[in-house]
Amino acid sequence: MMISSVWIDVSLRKRSNRAVRKNRTATLVTLAVLLTATAATFAANPLMGTWKLNEAKSKFATGATKNTMVTYSPAKDDMVKCTVDGVDKDGKPVHWVWVGKFDGKPYPIKGTPAFDMLTYTPLNDRTNNTVATKAGKVVVTGMLLVAKDGKSRLVRLTGTDANGQKFTDMTYYDKE
Repeated sequence: MMISSVWIDVSLRKRSNRAVRKNRTATLVTLAVLLTATAATFAANPLMGTWKLNEAKSKFATGATKNTMVTYSPAKDDMVKCTVDGVDKDGKPVHWVWVGKFDGKPYPIKGTPAFDMLTYTPLNDRTNNTVATKAGKVVVTGMLLVAKDGKSRLVRLTGTDANGQKFTDMTYYDKE
């Protein structure tokens, strides 16, 4: 009688260990696929990376803020973090951060009094439209176009400043 109970215990233990190994392998494969897909998504987006203002090529409206460095980096939950550093019309430093997705939906922005929500809507793999709003009112619209070689980009912004004056900025950036 004792032999059969030992045989059953050994058999059950082997099946249990086999199931644990299969579950662990399936989990690791799933995790690897998800990480690869996420990395491929961010690597495929030519907007990702750090962009430095090419002031010589750019045309600014009078009193415009100059975003001298713009960085797009992956953030948690498949989001993108956009960090902007620059100077205002008086030469004082500005810094703002946006975390969101390129999905046509507005996401909050922190650090700028000019607008409180920012939306990126992809048109194709190199072009995004953007809309900035303040208290629900559109204050800036724009288009971001990354060059085919991925080494530069053009940002065209139009809007109304705090004094109610319409403006257009054409800024050029080089990839770092």
